[in-house]
Amino acid sequence: MNQPKATITQAWPYQQDKMNLPVNNLDTALPFYETILGFELLSRTDSPHKSATIARDGIQLGLAENGGDPTQDGCFFAVDNVDNAHAELTANGLTKELSNFSFQKHGETNWKVFFVVAPDGLCYCYGEKQP
Repeated sequence: MNQPKATITQAWPYQQDKMNLPVNNLDTALPFYETILGFELLSRTDSPHKSATIARDGIQLGLAENGGDPTQDGCFFAVDNVDNAHAELTANGLTKELSNFSFQKHGETNWKVFFVVAPDGLCYCYGEKQP
């Protein structure tokens, strides 16, 4: 049986830069993004510090050992189907880090959302616009 997947249509960083998200250890962080979140490694470098560019659904993120605090950053992912996103992450092996669904209003837009905290401390909110 094919697991339903969600498409990430947009990514907004909590801080300034989704291409420079702080992680304490890139080597231990990457497997979570590849195995659980379904991102693909595009490139990595060791200069000026260890960093990697990952992508999924045409959305790119950058993870970097830049000295920043991962617990203060992350991204909001707009998805086409939040239930499929939840089911996909669970099928990929995500366990206790997954929150229950909630509803949030941002401006005039209502979102059905859930949160994932990566082992590196970065927090991700998956959300689908509601009618």
